[in-house]
Amino acid sequence: MASDNLRALQNEALAAMQQQPNSQSPVVAALQMQLAQMSRDNTDADMKSTPTVVGEQYLVFSLRDREFAVKAELVQGVERLTDLTPVPNVVPWIKGVINLRGSITSVVDLRLFLGLEPLAYGARTRLLSLQFNEMVICLIVDGVSEMLPIPAAAIASGGANTRQTTIPSWMASFVAGSALLANRMIVLLDVERLLFSEKMQHYDLQGV
Repeated sequence: MASDNLRALQNEALAAMQQQPNSQSPVVAALQMQLAQMSRDNTDADMKSTPTVVGEQYLVFSLRDREFAVKAELVQGVERLTDLTPVPNVVPWIKGVINLRGSITSVVDLRLFLGLEPLAYGARTRLLSLQFNEMVICLIVDGVSEMLPIPAAAIASGGANTRQTTIPSWMASFVAGSALLANRMIVLLDVERLLFSEKMQHYDLQGV
């Protein structure tokens, strides 16, 4: 079971933390180990290696050939897409629910939520579980590539100073900013704004 694997990875990460008190947080360590395991198990996964950089850890995922990132501390886990339990009388972008480490969690197809064309699920499709306060949602994304430290100096806020061409219009409402790393432009997702948006909070068929 994916949840059992994640718990095992977290236990290994915690043990490593006890041996190395100055290492990274157990959440980040567990995610890195989980991504490494997925890379070994799936030869199609496009896992990347980056040089050591000082900065807050982010998890990078892809959607419509664009790179996005969320703060690692807000990520509960990354799972392969498994069988979902359908839910009646909800909008099409709610694909069902899963038992996520003992909690029933809604699964949102992020493409459909943002009004994008659907994409057939494949070997690289991932479930990205995010938590902010008590709100937990699993997002279906095109792929997850890596854990990446992003220096604060590389981040431009999502205000007027950010070049609008760097942020796709279909994601603009849920963006915290963008980061330029070498030749890569990565858009930073505002998890709070996404999870607590009116659309996410009211997803029955009435008014759709």
